[in-house]
Amino acid sequence: MSDAPTTNDDALEGAALDDAVHRVERELGRLFARIRVGWREAAATVHPDLQPLGYQMLAAIVSGHANTAGALIERLQTDKSAVSRQVRQLTELGLVDSIRDPDDHRARRLVATDLAVERVTAARAVYEARLGERLRRWSADDLDRVAGLLDELGR
Repeated sequence: MSDAPTTNDDALEGAALDDAVHRVERELGRLFARIRVGWREAAATVHPDLQPLGYQMLAAIVSGHANTAGALIERLQTDKSAVSRQVRQLTELGLVDSIRDPDDHRARRLVATDLAVERVTAARAVYEARLGERLRRWSADDLDRVAGLLDELGR
């Protein structure tokens, strides 16, 4: 998919285009709110004291998408102090171990504990079942189209 303007007969102009853009913005806001609720519920499933940002960090660590504070900062687009606080809490809750990087003894790697893997897996299963229930009603073509459009929007 490209960022090139649409040139087909379905292209909107003027007020119709503005209305369509506003509708997309509104629906994205509603979707983001639902996602935030999901993160809050997942965090509570892992541990009652865990914040949604802590859950997002833990999920990134468990999935292997991030294993350093710097990688978490980049992945979650948040600041160093927030990551530092959350890593400290995750460590105190027994969900993450901070170990010396075997390749660079100055750096630290974040490793999820078995408890964290178990609880994140359980939390994700609930979320994925709920989302999957809705998405399984859609055709494969619609799913591919939405995934492509979201990918394009996120670039």
